[in-house]
Amino acid sequence: MNPDDYEALPTNNVVTHMTAGAIAGIMEHCVMYPLDSVKTRMQSLSRTTQHGIFDTLVRMVQNEGVLRPVRGMSAMVLGAGPSHALYFSTYEYMKNSMKQRTNNTRYHPFIHGTAGCVATLLHDGVMNPAEVIKQRLQMSNSPYRTALECLVKVYQKEGVAAFYRSYTTQLTMNIPFQCFHFIVYEWSQKLLNKEGRYNPAAHMISGALAGATAAAITTPLDVCKTLLNTQQDASATGLIHAVKMVYRLGGPTGYFRGMQARIMYTMPSTAICWSTYEFFKYLLQAKAIAPSAATVLANDDSPETSPSPPQNTESSPPEKSSILKPRELPSMAAGTGLYGSLNFNTMHTPDASFGSRSRGTVLDCTHTS
Repeated sequence: MNPDDYEALPTNNVVTHMTAGAIAGIMEHCVMYPLDSVKTRMQSLSRTTQHGIFDTLVRMVQNEGVLRPVRGMSAMVLGAGPSHALYFSTYEYMKNSMKQRTNNTRYHPFIHGTAGCVATLLHDGVMNPAEVIKQRLQMSNSPYRTALECLVKVYQKEGVAAFYRSYTTQLTMNIPFQCFHFIVYEWSQKLLNKEGRYNPAAHMISGALAGATAAAITTPLDVCKTLLNTQQDASATGLIHAVKMVYRLGGPTGYFRGMQARIMYTMPSTAICWSTYEFFKYLLQAKAIAPSAATVLANDDSPETSPSPPQNTESSPPEKSSILKPRELPSMAAGTGLYGSLNFNTMHTPDASFGSRSRGTVLDCTHTS
């Protein structure tokens, strides 16, 4: 399949978007999980001395073991798959539905932002419990050794509410994050991928730029979310309480703890996520459309439906694009009913393809009673 036909593929296949989204989400979180652990450590308000990203990672490995940076990854795998499946399928559905109602491109940023907000509501509802378990396992001196142990003990001690204590903060952070994320991504695509083709480099660069922009803007809210999830040094009960506590414990600079690590984590994460999603969307849609395309194109070689055009030996042969080649439509070629028979015959130029069947085509209809 030609990458030029990428944007011409059907975009309303929910299964394709959910499958591609689930794979992209798992890939994103697994590959970048060690850096996410470093970011969580750097945002901890219990730390009196700040270290760099590399130094924090080295200290984690030296003091707590080689596998310490990936503790809690199983929780993210279980959460990232279904949450990203809902995330991308909802975004694509909302975006396409709203774009069908207007032809004015100036509304596209609003459409992309709105679709991203709706997708975030579903994504965070599934992902928030996994985030709580993950961050409690990532913290220094964590009393939990496995994700299952953390799940059971947190539930027994704090109840179901503990898994959604930071949900409003998560939404408060992720809704503006995803608004900027999708708007910047789609804007970058218009600059880097004007033809609308499957372009891995353009998808990767656009994803990285969108993630970095959104991450930098929403870092203060991410610090508050980390405090609510981990409950270190204090028992924060809500977003307002968390905002006051971050200021009391860390001052104005406390809101920007781990910003560098957050950007360095988010940039490759969103680049991996978007490039993986676009690749599997392209692959799955191409496979879905290939069988029907092969069925139609196979009729071109049939001797019964492809009579040779009359030869003219006295004049020069006409141009290739002007020769029409008849082809009958399979199964829908003719219908016989009460009022007679209606036959359809399509005429195509030899270079007409399935992807460009709207050009160089003549439809001939014959009715017999």
